[in-house]
Amino acid sequence: MRMNLIPRARNAAGSVIVADKVDVPAGLWSRCDKCGHMVYEKEVEEALHVCPECGHHRRVDARTRIEQLVDPGSFEEFAMGLRSTDPLKFKDRIPYKERLQREQAKTGECEAVVVGKAFIRGRAVILTVMNPAFIMASMGAVVGEKVTRAIERAAEENLPLVIVSASGGARMQEGMVSLVQMAKTSAALARLGEAGGLYIVVATDPTTAGVAASFASLGDVILAEPNAMIGFAGPRVIANTINAELPEGFQRSEFMLEHGFVDRIVPRSDLRREIARIIDYCGK
Repeated sequence: MRMNLIPRARNAAGSVIVADKVDVPAGLWSRCDKCGHMVYEKEVEEALHVCPECGHHRRVDARTRIEQLVDPGSFEEFAMGLRSTDPLKFKDRIPYKERLQREQAKTGECEAVVVGKAFIRGRAVILTVMNPAFIMASMGAVVGEKVTRAIERAAEENLPLVIVSASGGARMQEGMVSLVQMAKTSAALARLGEAGGLYIVVATDPTTAGVAASFASLGDVILAEPNAMIGFAGPRVIANTINAELPEGFQRSEFMLEHGFVDRIVPRSDLRREIARIIDYCGK
């Protein structure tokens, strides 16, 4: 799709003079989902995928997030190549196996989370980043296993653990297997806590359901990006269940900060500095 910009002017008699159309390459400009302004994509990218007009934080994939957070060239991925099976032989609109293949081809990732060791402003960390581009970063057996391995490695190497959460919750296609990951990851975090490890959560839009109810709510420090949705069920489900109107901004970062669920709201441009500051403050 290309935009046709038609410059207009008027002559002395007031008639409109239409100049030749100017073709603008597709993807050069886009409309912000929040404020509706047309924004220059290169400018948005340079601002870490934040709208320069209103500050809306776009969702980003795991590799983009890693590039934004870590010192250049410092990320060393582990637990690669793990792939989900289809324990329930699940089929909705398409078979689960086919859905996985499509997501892997679309994203270039095996699963909805990437884990590794990295440096953030010179501080060594174990980093876990969820990928909302892969089945909305839903948590199945492989996601739970990779998160658990990251937690265990942080304990083994006595390094801070940073998890960037972004998930629609447990993966329904894996049923009870996905729900068990809530207990599995939470138990691993309990062991990390007993070992004196530091755990920092960065909650991004959205952090919901089984992920919000397990490892994303267990951080020693919970940071959140502005206006991120954080909670268990969606606002519409809750409103229909309790048959009541919800407060304005319900389940957004600012609401969660006010009610004590989040420790600090940090714009994306400040995340590196804030994580490093917390690590230094905690003596890690």
